Amino acid sequence: MNFGLIGYGAWGCYHGEAIAQGDGTELTAIACKSKRTVQKASGDYPEAAVYRDYRDLLKREDIEAVDIVLPTFLHAQVGIEALNAGKHVLLEKPMAASAEQCDRLLEAARRNEKVLSIGHEFRLSTQWTKVKELVDQGKIGKPLYAMVSLFRFPYRKGSDEWRYDRERVGSWILEEPIHFFDFILWIFEGLGNPVSIIAQGNAKKSTEGLYDNFTSVLKYRDGAYALITQTLGGFEHHQVVEIVGTEGSIRNLWSGAMDRTLEPEFDLKLQERGSDHCVDVPIELSGEVFELREEIRETARLFNKGEPLYPPESGRRVVIVCNEAERSLNEGREIPLDL
Repeated sequence: MNFGLIGYGAWGCYHGEAIAQGDGTELTAIACKSKRTVQKASGDYPEAAVYRDYRDLLKREDIEAVDIVLPTFLHAQVGIEALNAGKHVLLEKPMAASAEQCDRLLEAARRNEKVLSIGHEFRLSTQWTKVKELVDQGKIGKPLYAMVSLFRFPYRKGSDEWRYDRERVGSWILEEPIHFFDFILWIFEGLGNPVSIIAQGNAKKSTEGLYDNFTSVLKYRDGAYALITQTLGGFEHHQVVEIVGTEGSIRNLWSGAMDRTLEPEFDLKLQERGSDHCVDVPIELSGEVFELREEIRETARLFNKGEPLYPPESGRRVVIVCNEAERSLNEGREIPLDL
């Protein structure tokens, strides 16, 4: 499948590599914003066409699918234009900055009869999918509690420092905590939709939506709940996931000097029903670089079948949860969820 890549920044480069080295995918064209990234893309992939205007890429009839790796505020605009141009679209998370923008993307996909898939690579991880598998198999009974904690270095600023611009990034909750919310919604899907959320946060420099420290509690009807917490005031990249059920529990960790390391440390332990001790659960190499490669491969395979890798409606749902978490933080109260 011939892919066009729109966006060649720090994460876009990884997407380009995953497409170029993928089985059944070819990196046909790249759209870049700056002279520097044009030069880099041309040097990295001399056989690919490189454009400054993504609309020139969308005009090419030989491109079947477009991978969009751009700042949040451009997701809806560029995604809709790509769908209108008759391309399948893989859109990096978040799907968009608001539910209304998500709805416009969904309508464009339906109208053009093209596939829209959202890039939430946790669902392809050998580590995180194993957790999902253990929960679905009833190894810990009915889930009661989950905790996702991340201790990391500050975010990269991005091109023209877009990630530190409230108008362009939307909210930092849409940057990384969105992965954790999506993970919990996925793990706990047997419990139905969450019913409310309450959040707290602060920052060294107070800017609405840009919180160095963020914590939230997602509540479910039967009393189950999930704690999601993150700090950008730390160092390296250390993540812990703990899940407790009526008959067992899971503890999962991933650590690296950087989030995109090729040599992470990771560990998954399970205490299942009927046991009074934990066991190590074997998992293969885990991390977002490896997950991205699998995401591109599976996305292309499913595009050929006319199916999304990740349901875009789920992408819309988690955007709503993130935005309601920020509303809870700003208004200082618990927010009911209607999903």
